[in-house]
Amino acid sequence: MKPKYRKGIFIVTYAKSKNKIFYLILKRKLHWKGWEFPKGGKEKFEFTKTAVKREIKEETGLSPIKIKKFKTKGKYKYKKNLKDRPEIIGQTYTLYSAQIQKKKIKFDKKEHSDHKWVDFKTAKRKLTWPNQKKCLKEVNDYLINVL
Repeated sequence: MKPKYRKGIFIVTYAKSKNKIFYLILKRKLHWKGWEFPKGGKEKFEFTKTAVKREIKEETGLSPIKIKKFKTKGKYKYKKNLKDRPEIIGQTYTLYSAQIQKKKIKFDKKEHSDHKWVDFKTAKRKLTWPNQKKCLKEVNDYLINVL
């Protein structure tokens, strides 16, 4: 059987406040430990934009104000086999950004243990994975040019 990759989305989630951009990062505890931005799998017959809205709602409790799709795509292998995904060896992703309100977040306590609103430099330093750091930079470069 051919190894399977789960279809997914990376969502660089941000809020604007007083002409500054703040990024939401979540502290992962399910499958691995470290910092990430909201991300997730796309359901079988789900539109990608619907998946973005669903994941933002699941991981923050909020609805996005604005969503933008980027051309960036990628894939990665999991570091270990995941019990809840026995047939899957990794995940593909398409990059999105989502603007939300900078207010109290309700994160899923099964997946995450904490969250922070941080500036670009702090987010880039704290994010665990290089592919997420690269996606953050792409979104930040775009946002700087449209502000």
